[in-house]
Amino acid sequence: QHYRYGVVSSVSAGGVPQSAIVGIAIMPELEIIFDTLSSTRKYANLTRNPACSLVIGEGEQTVQLEGTAFELHDQERSRYFEAYFAAWPECRAHLEWPGITHFVVRPTWIRYSDFDQRPPLIEEVEGLP
Repeated sequence: QHYRYGVVSSVSAGGVPQSAIVGIAIMPELEIIFDTLSSTRKYANLTRNPACSLVIGEGEQTVQLEGTAFELHDQERSRYFEAYFAAWPECRAHLEWPGITHFVVRPTWIRYSDFDQRPPLIEEVEGLP
């Protein structure tokens, strides 16, 4: 996995956009998993309104995506945790933190941009499940 961080954006109850950087793992299906605490703004926002966006990348190569987030529960965790802890082995210790939880973002729209190329490469996929 090349990218380890992304910026996740969600919407507050008052309709205000809010963003935070998170450590991510990318699943083969392009789903994104990250952890957070139940005391964070993103937790409150995503449990109330699962619509969100992420930006991942560095320099002139970026991935923007929009999607729907869902909180992982016991029966879903093993497959996602395998990928997440492969990317972030030190985060196993977070499982002991009070209020720790994990979200998965399932993309519905993705745009990859590489402005280091001439002409720039921009590819877009929409209508994902």
